[in-house]
Amino acid sequence: MIDYLLALGTVTLAWWISTGLVLLLNRLGPQWQRSSLLLVTGLVVLSLVYLPGRSEDRTAAGALLGFGQGLVIWAWLEMTYLMGVITGPRKTACPEGAGTARRFWLGLQTSLYHEVSVIAMVGLVVLLAGDGPNQVAAATCISLWLMRWSAKLNLFLGVRNYNSDWFPAHLQYLDSYTRRASMNLLFPLSVTIGTATAVVLLAQAMATVDPFLRSANLLVSALLSLAVLEHWFLMYPFGESVLWRWALSPASETDQHKPSTAVNDVSGMPLTKHS
Repeated sequence: MIDYLLALGTVTLAWWISTGLVLLLNRLGPQWQRSSLLLVTGLVVLSLVYLPGRSEDRTAAGALLGFGQGLVIWAWLEMTYLMGVITGPRKTACPEGAGTARRFWLGLQTSLYHEVSVIAMVGLVVLLAGDGPNQVAAATCISLWLMRWSAKLNLFLGVRNYNSDWFPAHLQYLDSYTRRASMNLLFPLSVTIGTATAVVLLAQAMATVDPFLRSANLLVSALLSLAVLEHWFLMYPFGESVLWRWALSPASETDQHKPSTAVNDVSGMPLTKHS
């Protein structure tokens, strides 16, 4: 039982802190953003350098470190987008009256360069991990990548409680590419597949006595569970924004005077949704 609580607590704490830090940094000045991005870039380089060796580390601690490496890499990808470093060729709002196909194509252009960078980075992580027994870093990045795409497609098709106020001011135009709807056809499939995968990994963790396999499966299962929870946040009001009030409070002057476009009181978590 200690193993399960430790894995859940570790992933939840990492999720809460990393989400809050990304939100906070995007509301601070350019100097803070540049410094933080430079720092995280250094951590990403170290993570990639040590990834081949970590993939051979078949211990519970190795699984945890692999998870940390994957999370650092993903945080860097999110920061480069939210800070406007890597986005796409289109930086304007969707034209009014655009049809579904045109809205999708124009929306893709807003983050095209970033989508390519995500694919390249995830591919690099998989390549560096090779065929080593410790694939937690790769599994972490792949899980976040797939759940991020799922969240973005749900935003495109329509969700109930998305809050654009969590975007930095320079990305507010992205709100025009989303839809407000009580439900869409993809949402049940997204949460079902995500939940089923998390349950399978949890069952595998419970069925093994190997400390490494137990830790690895528990970490990824907990991560997927939180990603599914974030999907639910998009549809139903849970008042979860209070969890990151400390990160949202130092809003810039632009944000403070910007009219709210929130729907109810809910928004998505940037680690899987806001980019």
